[in-house]
Amino acid sequence: MKNRFIYIGGLLVLSVFSSCEKEFLDRAPQDTLVDANFFKTNEQVLAASAPLYSVVWKDYVDKASWALGDLRGGTTFRAYGYRDDVLFNTTEVSLSNNEAYRAFFIVIGQSNTLIQNINKYAGAEVSENIKNHALAEARFMRATAYSYLVMNYGAVPIIDNNLELLNNPAVRRNTVESVWEFITRDYLFAAANLPATPVQPGRVTKWSAEGMLARTYLTRAGVGASGNRNQEFLDKAKEYAERVITMSGRSLLPEYADLFRFPYDNNAESLFEQQWVFTSEYGYANTMVSQITFSNDIANGDGWGGDLGASWWMLNLYNGLVTEGNPNTDEDDGRLPGFTLDDRLKATYMLPGAQYPEISQTVRDADGTEREQGLVFPAPTAAANESFASIKKYVVGKAKDLGGQATTQRYPNNTYMLRLAEMYLIYAEAALGNSASSSDARALEYFNAVHTRAGLPAFEGPLTWDVVFEERIKEFAMEGLAWYDLVRLHYYNPQKAYEIINNQDRGLFIVRPDRMPNPTGWTFTKTASFTERKASANSGNFELPIPAAEASQAPSLEKSQCLMSLGSKRYIIPTIEIIIYEK
Repeated sequence: MKNRFIYIGGLLVLSVFSSCEKEFLDRAPQDTLVDANFFKTNEQVLAASAPLYSVVWKDYVDKASWALGDLRGGTTFRAYGYRDDVLFNTTEVSLSNNEAYRAFFIVIGQSNTLIQNINKYAGAEVSENIKNHALAEARFMRATAYSYLVMNYGAVPIIDNNLELLNNPAVRRNTVESVWEFITRDYLFAAANLPATPVQPGRVTKWSAEGMLARTYLTRAGVGASGNRNQEFLDKAKEYAERVITMSGRSLLPEYADLFRFPYDNNAESLFEQQWVFTSEYGYANTMVSQITFSNDIANGDGWGGDLGASWWMLNLYNGLVTEGNPNTDEDDGRLPGFTLDDRLKATYMLPGAQYPEISQTVRDADGTEREQGLVFPAPTAAANESFASIKKYVVGKAKDLGGQATTQRYPNNTYMLRLAEMYLIYAEAALGNSASSSDARALEYFNAVHTRAGLPAFEGPLTWDVVFEERIKEFAMEGLAWYDLVRLHYYNPQKAYEIINNQDRGLFIVRPDRMPNPTGWTFTKTASFTERKASANSGNFELPIPAAEASQAPSLEKSQCLMSLGSKRYIIPTIEIIIYEK
């Protein structure tokens, strides 16, 4: 059964927030968090850091993570909602933008508060190891939030003490380079102070931090570069990735689909997950499932993702899955066009006739009688001219499929933030470095560990950037990473990033199986009447704009002077309102 440390710990510190008003940021906190008796024991310190694994990320994970990471990144398509993200026109008032921006500063603000209070109020009975562990957790989460901020908004202010800045209107954005240096130092501290094995299931470890360092150095290698990336940082990315691969004790799950079959939480491949639980407390449950599930027929009074699914561009990346105008059949195993050996497709998106016996589906007979069966994804009607390759990843089904642990907007399954598979692909890309291609034996070995796990024959090489990039897209689709892969590219080769985005077909289509049930292939046809098929990325719209709610109250945001508004008052940006649960 899933370990409940996050839930229990979270409830233990709910009193910290429950009596607060929004005006609490006007003054030093006066609740139990700053009581000198609060941190008497190791358990109390760990309870205080527990919410950093869930509730503080809530606004990002619910919708913004996939709206930015996958709709904006091009892996996933939405026909009627979030069209600003789909068409790469995310604005100052876009919901995804506002939710992401708010969440990132909530994480930073809460991390800073925890750091300050542990340093000030940890009692003599709290062990130095646990004190440093909680400080490392806070700095790990702060670094993670900052990595998303700098990749979405560019230059942002570095905030490491909320209270010192309350009355300082002169705080300004730091350079992109200095933000990345700050992120790196936080992760280095975390790597030095976290244990090799988790103190409780789901807690981050030194390998979580070293994995984030591998990702960070791969990204930093392109910051400020023009063409060639920084070789020192590429080497560090490769070094940290290999350390995690060879020393962490983590291993790839044999079957890709098992990564998303409940219960999968905190498995052997996981390096960092947000820890959600089934609870009446909205902030601690996974609500993203409600947003992406295609129908209430497989949900719990929700299932609002009916117009979400794989993009046309995404489907074209699966070798052998021939779509209109894409004769990529080099790995179709001699089968008819419309079939792929890549197991990741079925585990990520649903095509008509795909079966998922672990998920219960309500179906209706011709007379309207309802019955339940294992999920068989339905085919479009004969008259239809559109359909969706709906999302499977993270969709886990009804309460009965989860041992009773689900209801409307309350799901227990975790969301990945870092998996071991990424270390293999980071190593491959870092080893390739600035070369056009590479046949490096170890890089190929690591690449193929991911590639063959998906049911594909070994790739013989040579590796190129495009090969590794497309592998990452297929491996991590609907995990919110595609957009950040494009940002990493944009740092040193913006033109190529624009070309990838602008050549992605993000339009509507229809998928028809060759038979139902148990299809052996599908045909894909673009919906001719749907004309908004392409995005338009350029230097003017690549970074996200500061949300209008903030810029309207603090015009200096656009002039690198960062303030934030809460109601009619103005506060420094690190003191973004913290999630409050009333008693």
